[in-house]
Amino acid sequence: MKPTSKLFRSDIFRCCSLAFLMLVVLTTALRAEEPAATQTKPAVTQEKQSERYTYRRDHDPNGIGKFYLGREIAHVMGFRGAYWLERVEREQEERLSLLPKALKLQPGMAIADIGAGSGVISVILAEHVSPGGKIYAVDVQQKMLDLLKKKMEKQGIDNVVPVLGTQKSPGLKPESIDMAIMVDVYHEFEFPYEMMQEISKALKPKGRVVLVEYRKEDPSVPIKLVHKMTEAQAKKEVSRPELNLKWKETIGILPRQHILVFEKTTEE
Repeated sequence: MKPTSKLFRSDIFRCCSLAFLMLVVLTTALRAEEPAATQTKPAVTQEKQSERYTYRRDHDPNGIGKFYLGREIAHVMGFRGAYWLERVEREQEERLSLLPKALKLQPGMAIADIGAGSGVISVILAEHVSPGGKIYAVDVQQKMLDLLKKKMEKQGIDNVVPVLGTQKSPGLKPESIDMAIMVDVYHEFEFPYEMMQEISKALKPKGRVVLVEYRKEDPSVPIKLVHKMTEAQAKKEVSRPELNLKWKETIGILPRQHILVFEKTTEE
């Protein structure tokens, strides 16, 4: 039995040695791949930094860590936040019913309500472009558009058209709208440059882009910082020459927000 035991132990030793050798080879192979993966990370970071947008790990928790021309982009309000858009005190706080008169809306106009959400602004605008006009209610969340559609049916409004857009495009036809309005929306665009390119294309000649944004210059406005914008920052981003949009006026009639108006130029 002793020779057999020695032989058995020898076999076990050889098996263990072989298993250990295979483990070493496998580990070495895996480690050989690690430097390549590690080396790509700085390249990716460098590539991102050299593009239009920059990224930071240390950032406002209410932002997404992505920056455009020095401004951090805010988190998008999901459809579960619709109740906040619908709150009864909103009109008293923001006086958004003043928008149609301030913007000189006329019957027959085609207006895109970008980031329409549950349709609060679309309702305000709809009656002022009738008869003959339409509001294209654009949103990237189908559930928001479902809420909007129910609201329009309930209120008997038939000139609001829901449009499902993307993060980079409102999904509108070229030169099809007289005005694009974004109420507390622009600062949440994940791709503001690309989106404004597409919005500009969708505007008719001399069409207008309107940004309604909480005033960052005013610390008394009770809104989180990344959900505010200064007038200077808005002009810096939207008035870039290649977007063919030129600042026209800033209307200061709202208690909390800027109304920034840009006009499409004829330059190509």
